[in-house]
Amino acid sequence: MKKLFLAIIIVIVGALVLNVIDRIPTDEPTANENEYSGELEREYISPVKILWTQHGELISNIDYLLREGNGQADLTNSHICVMKSTSTVHPSILLDFGRELHGGVQIVTGMPADHSPIRVRIRYGESASEAMCEIDGKNGATNDHAIRDFETTLPWLGTREWGNSGFRFVRIDLLDDNRELHLKESRAISIMRDLAYRGTFECNDERLNQIWQTGARTVHLNMQEYLWDGIKRDRLVWMGDMHPEVMTISHVFGQNEVVPKSLDLLKNVTPLPNWMNTMYPYSLWWIIVQRDWYNFHGDKQYLENQRDYLVGLLDILLTKRIDENGYETSGGDFLDWPSNANKPAMKAGIQALMMMAIEAGAELCKILGEEALAERCTLCYGKMSAAAPVIREQYMRQAQHPTAPGSKQAAALMALAEIIDAKQANDQVLMVEGARGFSTFYGYYMLEAMAKAGNYEGALQVIRDFWGGMLDMGATSFWEDFDIEWAKDSCRIDEFPKEGEKDIHGDFGAFCYVGFRHSLCHGWSAGVAKFIKEHCHD
Repeated sequence: MKKLFLAIIIVIVGALVLNVIDRIPTDEPTANENEYSGELEREYISPVKILWTQHGELISNIDYLLREGNGQADLTNSHICVMKSTSTVHPSILLDFGRELHGGVQIVTGMPADHSPIRVRIRYGESASEAMCEIDGKNGATNDHAIRDFETTLPWLGTREWGNSGFRFVRIDLLDDNRELHLKESRAISIMRDLAYRGTFECNDERLNQIWQTGARTVHLNMQEYLWDGIKRDRLVWMGDMHPEVMTISHVFGQNEVVPKSLDLLKNVTPLPNWMNTMYPYSLWWIIVQRDWYNFHGDKQYLENQRDYLVGLLDILLTKRIDENGYETSGGDFLDWPSNANKPAMKAGIQALMMMAIEAGAELCKILGEEALAERCTLCYGKMSAAAPVIREQYMRQAQHPTAPGSKQAAALMALAEIIDAKQANDQVLMVEGARGFSTFYGYYMLEAMAKAGNYEGALQVIRDFWGGMLDMGATSFWEDFDIEWAKDSCRIDEFPKEGEKDIHGDFGAFCYVGFRHSLCHGWSAGVAKFIKEHCHD
C-alpha cells in the first residue's frame, strides 16, 4: 500500500522527492527513552514588530524595544523607549512576537525623574484584534482559564514578569496621568518543554513542510505539565482531544511522560462508572489511546497498571451501552461540536466509535491475558458488525448534505470501523466540495478514511486547502475551529480589518468558541502532522 501511495504522490506533485528522517523507535522502548520527556524551560523573546501605537507623538525611541534584551535594569538609562502621558491622553503600544507562544511577558524599566511606581494595563492576544478588545461580554473575549487582560504596577528601575497564557501579541497602555514610562525591554516569556524533534519531515513541497511543522509545534506548545487542549483555553486535559495529539507526539517526539501522566490524571479523577470529562464517548477514546500508545511504544508495565480500570470500563460498555443486537444505546452522545445538530450522523458516528473502542479493548485484553473478557469483546464486535448494514442504510437515508456539519465526521468513523465501504464514504461524502464541511478535530479521521479509500490525491489537496488556509490567514499554530469560507473577505490575524473586511478571529466561531474565545492553538487540530509523517514517505 505504501509503495502504491508513493507512486500516486509522484503523479500528484510531479516527481515530488520525499526525504523523511524517521528516528522514532516502533518496538520496545529503549533504556534512555525517558531523556526525551523534556523539562519545561523559559526562553525570553524580543518582539519582531511594533504593530500599532496610540498617540505615537507621545512615544519616543520605540524601535529600541525590538533590540535583543538581557532582562537586567542598569544605571546607564540608555536605549530607552519613553511613553509620556498627559492628564487626558495616554499612549499605548502593540507588540507582535511573530509566533504563537505560551507564557507571559517581562518588562524592564529605566529611571525617570519621578521614582514612583507606575500603572499599566497589559493585554494578551492570539490575534492582533484580540489584544485590542475589551472583556465586555460582547465579543467572546474572556479571562477564563488564564488572565489575559489586567492592570499592574511597574517599579522604577526594575524588572517584573507576569502571565501564563497563550498569545502572540501584547498591548501595553500607560494608565497614570502626567507620567513618563521608561521601557528598556518588553520581552515575551516562552514556556515549553525542551524536546528534540525525533521524527521529522521534509519534501520539496514547502506548503506541506510548513503544515507539518505547524502541526508538530501546535502539539509541542500544549505539552505543558499535562497535555492540554489549548494554551489559552481551556488549558485542560480532554480525553477525546488527546487522541490526535498522542498520535502526533508518538510520530514526532516518541515516548514522552506527558501522555501517561495525562491519561492517569483522567483515570484517577474519573472513578467508574463515571465518564471521562463527563462525556461517555470520551471514555471510549481512553481505550483507543491506550491501545495506540502501547502499539507504538510497547510499555507493558504501564499497560498492566491500567488493567483494573480497563476491565471495569469494558464491562460497563458491554453490559450497559450495547444491546443484544449490537446497537450502541443512546445517551450522552458527542463527536465534536459541529456534529451536535446532525443527530443521524452523530448516532452513526458513535456506533462506529464504539466498535473501534471494543476492538481496541479486545486487543488490550489479549495482551494482558484477560482471555474471557477479550472473547466477550470479540463476540460483541461481531454483533455490531452484523448490525452495520442497518446503521449504514439509516445514515445514508437520513443524513444531511455531505457538507452539513457532522456528515463527514460520521462517514470517516464509519469507514474506519468498516460500517461503510471506504470508497463509498470517500466518493459520496468525504470528497464532496473538497475541504468544505471539514472540522479541525475530526479532520484527522477524515484524512485517514480518504487514505483507506486510496484517495491520497484528495487528502493532500484537503491538507493544502484546509490547514494551509489557516497558514494563509497568519496562523503559526492550528486552530480550534476553521472554515475555509471564513477566509473570504477577512483579514489575517496579524492585521486589522479594513473597510468591508471581516475579522477572521473575532467575527466567526460557534458553540463554545465564539469570537475571541476561539482558541488559535488547539491540539486536536494537529493530527495532520501525524498523517503527513506516516503516509508521505517511501
